[in-house]
Amino acid sequence: MKWYSDRLEELEKAEPVYSVCGDDCAVCPRRLARTDEELRETAVFWKNAGWRDRLVSGEEIRCAGCGSRGTCSFKLLPCIEAHGVASCRECGAYPCEKIADMLRRSEEKKKQCEAACEHPAEFAMLCRAFYEKEQNLREKPCRIMREEKREGTE
Repeated sequence: MKWYSDRLEELEKAEPVYSVCGDDCAVCPRRLARTDEELRETAVFWKNAGWRDRLVSGEEIRCAGCGSRGTCSFKLLPCIEAHGVASCRECGAYPCEKIADMLRRSEEKKKQCEAACEHPAEFAMLCRAFYEKEQNLREKPCRIMREEKREGTE
C-alpha cells in the first residue's frame, strides 16, 4: 500500500492504541485510511493478504473502532460484555479457547500478509499492528474499547 508505506516513518512514532483483540490500532491501515484511494488500496491489500475472500468497498473496509459494526471476527466483543470486563486479560477465564483460536488464526495469515507486502518495512509495521496480539493482551490496557464505551455513555 503506497499511501501506508509513505507514512511508515511517522507511524513508527505513533503511541499505541490497543483493541480488544490486542491489535495496535494506531498503525492499522483500516483505521488510518481516509481517502477513497487509500480505502481502495487497503481493500485490495486485505484481499491479497487473505484477510478478505473478496474485494470489499471502501465503506466496508473502513474501521471506526471495536464494536462500531456490532461484529468481531474473533467473537471477543460479545464475550467480554458477557463477562463484564473491558478486555480479555481482565477476565478470570483468560487465556481461553477464543484467545487460542484467535492467535492460531492470526498466525495462519502472517505468511500471506508478508507475501502481499511491498517491502520488509511495511511488513514490520503490519506485524506491530496485527501480530503482537498475545504480548499486547498480556501487558497493555485496551484503550480503544474503553474510549468508545465512555463516548457512548456521555
